[in-house]
Amino acid sequence: MPPRDIALALGVVLIWGLNFVAIKWGVDEISPFLLTALRYLGCALPAVFFVRRPQVGWPILLAYGMTVGVLQFSFLFTAIRLGMPAGLASLVMQMQVFFTMALAILLLGDRPTPLQLGGAAIALLGLGTIGAEHLGGAVLVPLLLTLVAAFSWASSNIVNKRAGKIDMLAFVVWASLVPPLPMIGLTLLFEGPQAFADLLTISPQAVFSVLFIAYGSTLMGYGAWAVLLGRYPASTVAPFSLLVPVVGFAAAFVFLGEAMTALEVVGSLLIFAGLLLNVFGPRLLGRMRVA
Repeated sequence: MPPRDIALALGVVLIWGLNFVAIKWGVDEISPFLLTALRYLGCALPAVFFVRRPQVGWPILLAYGMTVGVLQFSFLFTAIRLGMPAGLASLVMQMQVFFTMALAILLLGDRPTPLQLGGAAIALLGLGTIGAEHLGGAVLVPLLLTLVAAFSWASSNIVNKRAGKIDMLAFVVWASLVPPLPMIGLTLLFEGPQAFADLLTISPQAVFSVLFIAYGSTLMGYGAWAVLLGRYPASTVAPFSLLVPVVGFAAAFVFLGEAMTALEVVGSLLIFAGLLLNVFGPRLLGRMRVA
């Protein structure tokens, strides 16, 4: 991979890591459901008028929009609104790797390697360590909501795999038409009309949050990621995503002043070790066998 594409991959990592800080700024002033609606309105408009619809049926687009938009981000935004630390959320969301693996076993007949199963076990131990820190505490419910968001992300990965090889940017743009109406309905149901009136008084920081989440994290991030996946094997590109929690923790410390307890550090290191074993373990084992 030439330096230009390495810089592009690191740029995506930077955007996705900073996204968790932007989410925190957004949910401090905007209803999580309404913020989700605004995110996807920004993703869909005006891009949908300039990007050709991908060659997939509406059921796939609806399923992707529901899992990644209505479920994943409404749960994630709500979790952060209720007190889930942004840095920790950036790591816990990576549990989607193992949820995806489990769903692929159940639904697609995939067979994980022993090293991948070992990585999952280490990550679950880390998650249990973090959970033990917050057992009965105020962050336990947000932690569980973040796990539901990670599972929803994994579900969207399975839908994406069913879609086959398609233009990912077009897929994201057109699927973005799905979440706004359900999210607006949920906003009215749980927050009432006042949530919309509050938009008139939000700060420039919250406006930046909406724009960054919609155009930076989603369109630019996914667009650049799709370009990289089009040029290189997924096994070459995917490991860069392991740096997202690193950026997420650093950004949360710098911009939000978030600190971590000793158990959170231990649990996070275990999850990260499990991710490393899951991503690099099979490749290293293959090289050892060849040697």
